[in-house]
Order: sequence, then structure tokens, then C-alpha cells
Amino acid sequence: MRYERQTTQTQIGVLERNHSEKILFWEDNSSLSTNWVPSEIFTKRTSELLFELRNADMEIYTICLESTSLQDAREKIVEYLNSKESEYFDLLSVSNASDINITDRINAKECIRVFKNILRTENERRTKFSALQALRNCIQQRNDSQLITTHAFMCEIISLLHGINGRAFNFLKSENSQQMSESDLHSSMLNQYASMMNRAFDEFQSGTAPSLAQRQRKVKKRILELFNASVEDWNDYRWQLKHILTDWKVISTLVSLSEEEKAGLIAAERENIPVQITPYYLTLFNPEGRDHSDRAIRAQVIPTVPYCSKVASNRVNGSDMDYMGEHYTSPIEGITRRYSSIVILKPFDSCPQICVYCQRNWEIRDLSHGAVSETKLVRAIKWIRDHKEISEVLVTGGDPLTLDNVRMGWILDQLAKIDHIERIRIGTRTIVTMPCRIDSGFIELLQKYHKPGEREVSIMTHVEHATELTNDVVEAVRLIRACGVSVYNQQVFTYYNSKKFETAFLRKNLKLCGIDPYYTFNTKGKEETADFRVPVARLLQERKEEARLLPGVVRTDEPVFNVPRIGKSHLRSWQDHEPIMILADGRRVYRFLPWDSRLSLSDDYLYTDVSIYDYLKRLYLEGDDVDQYRSIWYYF
Repeated sequence: MRYERQTTQTQIGVLERNHSEKILFWEDNSSLSTNWVPSEIFTKRTSELLFELRNADMEIYTICLESTSLQDAREKIVEYLNSKESEYFDLLSVSNASDINITDRINAKECIRVFKNILRTENERRTKFSALQALRNCIQQRNDSQLITTHAFMCEIISLLHGINGRAFNFLKSENSQQMSESDLHSSMLNQYASMMNRAFDEFQSGTAPSLAQRQRKVKKRILELFNASVEDWNDYRWQLKHILTDWKVISTLVSLSEEEKAGLIAAERENIPVQITPYYLTLFNPEGRDHSDRAIRAQVIPTVPYCSKVASNRVNGSDMDYMGEHYTSPIEGITRRYSSIVILKPFDSCPQICVYCQRNWEIRDLSHGAVSETKLVRAIKWIRDHKEISEVLVTGGDPLTLDNVRMGWILDQLAKIDHIERIRIGTRTIVTMPCRIDSGFIELLQKYHKPGEREVSIMTHVEHATELTNDVVEAVRLIRACGVSVYNQQVFTYYNSKKFETAFLRKNLKLCGIDPYYTFNTKGKEETADFRVPVARLLQERKEEARLLPGVVRTDEPVFNVPRIGKSHLRSWQDHEPIMILADGRRVYRFLPWDSRLSLSDDYLYTDVSIYDYLKRLYLEGDDVDQYRSIWYYF
């Protein structure tokens, strides 16, 4: 049935969807949605979302309803978007007549750019999908099995349309007090920001909190009794390595596991997927069962059944799990090179503790098979010596500090003898998973090879959550920093540390411990680790709305996306990435350009993100206040 414009508050159309839902539309502008609230979208029916879609932009809705072809709709919408952009930023006018706030106008320009991107035929060809055709089908109530849209798709389009019409940030509008001076008003606003952040911080705890430290001691006591060990044993990293926990039955005698967690560990055992948890790290578990304080801890080391099934399926199908294409960037075994002046040297292919979301899960072996032969290491180091363009080496793996001090000393000594090496970085998570590894022998190595003005040695670690920052970790960092050696953190931004101000709280405590935030990585797009992934938009939102409230020396990390084969792309830059399509299930497709795209002509890389709708729904079902995230749709 065709859409017909009629008088205010008269019924203008009835559409039927699957002959079950009748949708009434009214011309009354008072019903326009000007406050797009996430907490309401999960309870809306399809008919209600379609009503929201129509009200978000009557013109685009009408064009899609009345268009005779896809191209007809495309041309008319582009013409409409051009007129909108001209309305907001009229180049021929001396003054802009728009009464829309500049924040909303600039956001409208970005939304227009994104909408034009998803209209482009080139992007339809690249992604093999047409968001415009899907939108027309949705509005015209056509049944096309290839283009059936979801609520996630509709919410993306509705949000874009609100943005295009300058209604993205209505919820921020407030009446300024006429009783306050401009300076007092500004100070009052800053106080509100700080109070908001501090209230959020009250929801989290660092590992040094007395209640968590007491819990740690409880689990530690159980482990020592199980293995008939002493405190001296506990503080020896070699004892920790000999008592790595792999058996779910043993783990369940020490801490309470849910049925879901047991099933995941059993599936890992059945599929021969390595599970390794250090005795120390297990003390970070709540012994009485998973709660909000240790869910990020458990998620890192306990695989899920879907994860195990996907890994097993990949093995059977011969699928390549090397998401980053490291074979492509390895000129010789043991070396990875993505940049001009730095290489990765991998002397050990396992870790004391294996993270479920590990980038290198395709090559990480169990502890007993992790050692790389001296012959391979000698060849790799010779390759570094022969390439004078290299000035920096990142020794990582696996975790190289699984090796003893003699072996680590040999590696450091070989690298220090190379004249053109100015910096040696050691990538290790033992600071977090086995802090007793930072012993006197290792400290002596740092003191020997860190030579200010001549050669730098630094430590790269990987703290995911503030709960991991225990008194033991603080002491390990203190010993390293006493040598004049810097410690940097590379966080992977996952679902389990993505709540409002959760990562900001981590940064604050990292800095207090002596660790400098360095990189925040968007979670890899690996299928088997889907549970960890969050939308790119959430990381951008976190950086702008939460990290920005911290002092500058605390928010020193840079949000990045690791482009397979190429390396890190800065997420805050539109020159490096842009959304080019919205799929039927609400997932955005991004085009990423490599870091050297302004140095040489380079091919792009297309990445399909997780949907914002699904991410918010997951938070919603867990009881989080998703209205806090309402601006997430406008981060691209």
C-alpha cells in the first residue's frame, strides 16, 4: 500500500507484516522520537521500531516507500542528504541560520557521510550486501530471504537518521543556571564530571583492596595444603611452573566452578586444547564462585564450550587460525616484522598461563613443548644482526620469562652485542600471572643490560583488569622500576573490561603502581573468541567520554586496531578507517587502511564488527544500565 501524505493526526497508512502485525502511522510531529534510549529498544516489537524509523526521518522513509527502483531511491536520498549538509554548513551564507548546536551539526555531517557510504554501489559490491535494498524491503514489507533485516539493523538506521537530523545529543541539553557566573558554571560542570567518574569507580576494586587480599590468602592456603608446599615454595617461580593447574577436577577442589565453566574445561580436555593457570593466578578467583569482581579473571583462562567447538572445527576443516597473518610477516622462523625499525623475537612458544583470547592461540603449545631450539634462536638473532635497519627488538612469544635467568641472560647478551640495537623490550605477563618471577636474578639482568644513554631495556606487560593489580604485582613493578626500567601496559579491550569507567579505573591504578598505559587493542576478529569482542564504537566512546576525564599522564594509551599482516592502525583517525556498510544483522563493515598508507599506495582491509545492538543487549540482560552508553551509535 502506498504512503499518502494527509492532514495532522489522521491515519496515513496501514501496513501488514506477515499478516500478524498492523502498524498505524500518524502525521503528528509530537510523536517524533527525539530521545533514542537504548533501554527501551529491547522490548519493542518490529512494528514499533518501524514506527521509530518513520519518525526519525519522514523524507527518507517516504523515498524508500515510494521509490520505483533501487537506483531511484539512491539518487533521491543522496540529493536529500546533500541538501541537509548544505542546510547545516551553507558555504554561500554569511551566517548559519540553523539553531542546532554545533556538536549536533558536526555529528550530523558524520552521519551523512556514513549514510552515503552505505549507499555507494562500490561498497555494495565489496560487501556483497545492499543496506539500501534491505531498508526498502523493510519499509515496503517485502519478503526477501537474502535481505531480511533484524532489530539490530533497524536500530543502526534509526540512530543514523536521528543523527542526520541533529537529534543525537538531545539528552545532553540542560538549563544553565542564571544565578552562576561563567567561571562558577564551568567549575560546577567539571565537578559533576569528576563526581560521575568517582561514583563509577566505587563499583570497582583493585587487587590491593583488603577484601580481595583476604580472599587471595584463603585460596593460597588451600593450594599450599593441596600440594603440601611452603611459603618459600610459593615464592619460587620454578615451583609455580611445576604446579600449573590444568585439570578441572583439581581446580574445582580449590574454587567453586559453575556448570558452564566445568563444561568448558571438559571440552578443552576432550579437544586437546591447552589450559594452564598458575597457582598464583587462581588466588584471584572468588573461591565461592564467579561474581562481578572476578568474572574478567575467569573469562581469560577458562574456555567456553563454543570456543572449544570452534577451535576443534578449525582443526578438522584446516582453517587458518593465524588471524594476523604472521606467516606472511615472518622472514625467518622466530622473527615477526611488520614495521621498519622493530622486530619481534619469539624464543618460547608457550606461557605459564594461557589466555583464551590469545592472538597466537593457533601456535601456543602446552608448557612442556614451548622451548625453541638454540639453533633456531641463533639463526633468528643472526638475521637481526644482518639487518642494520633494525634498532629495536621485542622479545616475546609465548612468554619469554618462562625461561630461566641463564637462558634469558644469553638472549639479552646476544642482542646487546649488536651495535645497531638501541632498545630491547621484554613482553611478559608473568608480572600478573606469576609475579615471583621478578626475582633477584632477573633484576640483575635488567641492571646489567639497561644502560641509559646507550641502550634501553623496558618491560611490556598485559594487565586486563584492576583486580589483577595485587600487592605482589605492585612489589614486582617496584623492583623493576628501581632499576630505572620502564613498565608499559598493553590492554586488550574485551567485553569483560568494557563497562563504563572500568578501563579508566584500570588506568588510574596502573599509573599508581608504576605502569604506564601504552596501547588499548580492539579485540581481534577471530571467530572462536567472539564472546570477548566489543564494537569498535565502544572503544572510541570509552576514549572520548571516560578516559578523557582522567589526567593526561594517566591516559597515555592509544586505541588501535591490529590490521592483519600490516600492523596497528590508529582508531581515532578517520584517515585510517571508515564504516562502509551496515549488514542485515546490524554489524558494521569497516574499511581499514594500513599504517603506511600515506607513504605508499596500499590495499584496504575490510573488517566486520560485532553489532552495537547485540553488545548493548548483552549488557542489558546482565542488569547494566545501558542508557549510559546511548551515544555509542555516533562513534564511527
